[in-house]
Amino acid sequence: MNAEPVLIADYDPKWVELYEVLRVRIAGALGSVAATIEHVGSTAIPSLAAKPIIDIDVLLAAESSLGEAISRLEEMGYVYQGNLGIAERDAFRAPAGDIPHHLYICPPHSSEFRKHLAFRDYLRAHPEEAAAYGNLKRALALQFKDDRSAYTAGKGEFVAEILSRM
Repeated sequence: MNAEPVLIADYDPKWVELYEVLRVRIAGALGSVAATIEHVGSTAIPSLAAKPIIDIDVLLAAESSLGEAISRLEEMGYVYQGNLGIAERDAFRAPAGDIPHHLYICPPHSSEFRKHLAFRDYLRAHPEEAAAYGNLKRALALQFKDDRSAYTAGKGEFVAEILSRM
């Protein structure tokens, strides 16, 4: 479990700029290994309150490229963490002192990648539901300030409901 408390911040337009800095750097390292790099998660949704941590998904151009992606990212200081119990998504811890972010590498067929994009795009198109999600996240952060697992689990029903509409 992460020892840092769950803190939710008002939307900050600088999150888009921070993502772009990270995207350029990651794209430069991965080159043609990456098919696309996407800003996902709450910081990618205008007006949505979020933990101020940028979530980035990289879709591999070929499933066989995972080893190459791991090597290139490790050269940049990322620490490979495996899938952390979530299939079709491999996680990396950001280099120490870097812009706070989570980096995930997904194989070309990844349903996790597709879910992240669908959820992001839905909330971008439905600001009233994004606001409801923000309110839920603030309430959960108060209730589970020191328990990120419980905070994440508390969002599960809302996320599943949105995804069931797709």
